[in-house]
Amino acid sequence: MGVVRPIAIELEVTDAVAGTGVIEGDLRLPADARGLVIFAHGSGSSRHSQRNQMVAAHLNEAGFATLLFDLLTAAETRVDDRTRELRFDIGLLARRLLSACDAVATRPDTAALPLGTFGASTGAAAALVAAASRPLETRAVVSRGGRPDLAGDALPGVQAPTLLIVGSRDSQVIELNEVATSRMTCEREITIVPGATHLFEESGTLEAVARLAVSWFVRHLKPPA
Repeated sequence: MGVVRPIAIELEVTDAVAGTGVIEGDLRLPADARGLVIFAHGSGSSRHSQRNQMVAAHLNEAGFATLLFDLLTAAETRVDDRTRELRFDIGLLARRLLSACDAVATRPDTAALPLGTFGASTGAAAALVAAASRPLETRAVVSRGGRPDLAGDALPGVQAPTLLIVGSRDSQVIELNEVATSRMTCEREITIVPGATHLFEESGTLEAVARLAVSWFVRHLKPPA
């Protein structure tokens, strides 16, 4: 792998609890990056998610820049740890994802990169809602063990090619992904990882997710002609 430059990012956002707050992100930028993938983590997680960091490392190896960031502010996280309600506020999570998209669009080192999103659990729904609201910006979406069904009425508006990765032993989520894809009109594909449960903790299953994600983004995140 070539040199990957780590960059810390802070975004000021409207806080659902305290009025205003800051969310933090970790941008990793390979030399001559071919695209940028923004991660929307799952329920109760953060930019420190080891699973997302592992997938991001594979994407960096393939020449993609990655941005992992916190969807909630510190104040919101404290509330969510008690109530678990904000992690299911898909509208809020999607707005935070769009704030991250706006931030990288103003940076000279990332503005020209084709943009994709990678969502896990409820983060996948946020990624799809964001993609539907910005159809000309989001070029591809990948979901890992996601809840795309929570994107609701935004699903028909998604235009970005979407890959939904689900574990073979996560039967309920497989059904929810099938329901969601039936409402979508874009290019979409469900891929089942054999032997995997919801968190892809089994040996080799997360590596399979990373390979699938890299392949999807290589296919769809291409610079404009």
